[in-house]
Amino acid sequence: MKDVVIRAEHLGKRYVIGLRAPRESYTSLRDVVARTTTRFLRTAFDVARGRQLIPGDEIEEFWALKNVSFELKRGDVVGVIGRNGAGKSTLLKVLSRITEPTSGRVEIRGSIASLLEVGTGFHPELTGRENIFLNGAILGMRHAEIERKFEEIVAFAEVEKFLDTPVKRYSSGMYVRLAFAVAAHLEPEILVVDEVLAVGDAEFQRKCLGKMKDVAGQGRTVIFVSHNLAAVKALCTRSILLAAGRVDCDASVDAVIKQYVSASDAAHSISFDENKARPAISAIEVNSEALVERDLIVDIHFASPRPLHTAVGGIVLRADTGEPVWGSNGRFHPNVKLVKGLTHGVLRCEARQLPIRPGRYSLSAWLGDWHEDYDARIDVLSFVIGEDDAHVLRPPVSALGHLDWPAEWGAVDAALPQLGPCVATNFQARV
Repeated sequence: MKDVVIRAEHLGKRYVIGLRAPRESYTSLRDVVARTTTRFLRTAFDVARGRQLIPGDEIEEFWALKNVSFELKRGDVVGVIGRNGAGKSTLLKVLSRITEPTSGRVEIRGSIASLLEVGTGFHPELTGRENIFLNGAILGMRHAEIERKFEEIVAFAEVEKFLDTPVKRYSSGMYVRLAFAVAAHLEPEILVVDEVLAVGDAEFQRKCLGKMKDVAGQGRTVIFVSHNLAAVKALCTRSILLAAGRVDCDASVDAVIKQYVSASDAAHSISFDENKARPAISAIEVNSEALVERDLIVDIHFASPRPLHTAVGGIVLRADTGEPVWGSNGRFHPNVKLVKGLTHGVLRCEARQLPIRPGRYSLSAWLGDWHEDYDARIDVLSFVIGEDDAHVLRPPVSALGHLDWPAEWGAVDAALPQLGPCVATNFQARV
């Protein structure tokens, strides 16, 4: 079918844990020299210890992708969702030709631009200006075509003052802004965006979603990975749910989100791989006993490669439809107890008697200081707040919303008895 731009057939990606990775293509002579030298020194050290790989050594295999098949047509806007470790980022790396599949095959018709994890896509020693032209050349664009888009890219990324600075000196937010602007404005036929947009602020995320809508409106294909179900629902026309490296559901956005939410387990804690390059969230814990009483107690564990001058946290609750319902951020609390001079610690948020209707919600967490955003984990936990008793008559959320605030109803005729309060709800939050 001529409209098919990506066809994946039985894709599989296997990693052998504990052994050297198979040979990958190199992007520069520097990488060749560095990896060859590292391999030589490691082998020499093993030989000196008398260590050799012999038959019988235990080899552990991990399949990040297994038997993944789908087709994408020109103009499709597809959201790929799933829990951490489901294989989303690995799939995008295969589609972006960054890594080769172990099994299966993928056909791609058209130029592809990818925005994956922070740190990929740009040469760190080159300036922002040089990287814009380099990426355009990689996409097959002429110098004059890149120049026509140059001012638009710079304006979108808001990095005018730093154009002639090597990108290795950029903050993560500046890097992502420029990387997205380049990927979206150089008119690739296929745009691939991973959840790195969580690094940017809310205004930039809105700009990115708007730009992706424009790209889709031009008939180009967009593949978008995110934990933000509201963004997926607003942007995408189709969704793919990955679970344990397999396609669990490939259908309309509403159908896939419904299955994803219903399949979420009851875990109230999650840990993340340590990010040694910058301050990051290492784990999130929710007090499960407090949830029954509509109390929310969240611990955000963090780790940093350097002592932090200050550290503050934030959380956001979203309904199962993706809308934000309630949030709190220590940056905006004047009486917050500051964490200073630590390389690791725990930030706790307590919210008593949340004035929201009982139901299932997802939790996002943020880490930063007064001026900089360090890390964000979007919709990483899902749980029920309150006793969601189906036998109790409750108004539909679509009619009255998620807020469950106390109100008093009474008759204006003095001859009729006065009605007391319908709901008794107290609200207090502190970080």
